[in-house]
Amino acid sequence: MKFFRLLGRSVRDALRSVGRNFSLSFASISCIIVTLLIIAISIVISYNVNSFSNELKKDLTIVAFVSNEADETDLEKLKTSIEGISNVESVNFKDKKTIKLEMMDEDDSLKTAMSEWDEESNPLQNTYLIKVDDIEKIGETATAIKNLDYIDVVKYGEGMVEQLVTVFKAVQKVAIIAVVALVLMTMFLIVNTIKLTIFSRKREISIMRLVGASNFAIKLPFVVEGMILGFIGSIIPVFVLIYGYYSLYNYFGGKLFTDLIKLVRPEPFIYISSLIVIAIGILVGMIGSGRAVRKYLKV
Repeated sequence: MKFFRLLGRSVRDALRSVGRNFSLSFASISCIIVTLLIIAISIVISYNVNSFSNELKKDLTIVAFVSNEADETDLEKLKTSIEGISNVESVNFKDKKTIKLEMMDEDDSLKTAMSEWDEESNPLQNTYLIKVDDIEKIGETATAIKNLDYIDVVKYGEGMVEQLVTVFKAVQKVAIIAVVALVLMTMFLIVNTIKLTIFSRKREISIMRLVGASNFAIKLPFVVEGMILGFIGSIIPVFVLIYGYYSLYNYFGGKLFTDLIKLVRPEPFIYISSLIVIAIGILVGMIGSGRAVRKYLKV
């Protein structure tokens, strides 16, 4: 019961302090809002980039075309060699007869011409369809496969895949740097807000010491004040995150410019992200307040 009374009194004192130092509190809240907006955008970007990478990994296939000179024994040895290459996740064989039938089913204009091809006259090539573990190393893997005997050509969408991975990694790094810089700036503002609050309540703190108040009882209102600033600062970013992502998803129809880049479905993603943003706001406020108390309040 004593703890809850102390907590209630701390919340009351913290709210009064926010009101008394409104200009400084407003500066801290504004900085928290900007910080959390950047963090919210970074979460959206990072999660969608990871989702895109995972989808790309599932869909991306290296196609290795095998020379028609390879016999059954050569094909088995070749499959074993491909499976032995690092970064190869799976290998599936597709013979040229199956490829011919699939092409005939997909395009009626080819059906007549291809129907006359027999085993000997079929100019298509047997292929191996290879999945990789790490798409960032797909170029190295494709080169290793191409150097194997009886491999004529290797295709995987070279150039485009590497560019997409590079662009997304650069975007993630820039977002992280911006977030770290803004978090530090926000903590600096909160530290100074709490510092001035401590100075304005110096006499009150001295009285609390004289009557035997514990360090915890003196520090708690300031930590609660930081939590309140962080929570208030998270309201607008959460609203922007929920409304903005729903609007973005609906406007683009769940995909970004192309069917290849699919956006993560809003639910439950935006609610989990909102909780993360609120938690970060409260933690930033608590840490900032804690640093101010530890550095400027000698208790």
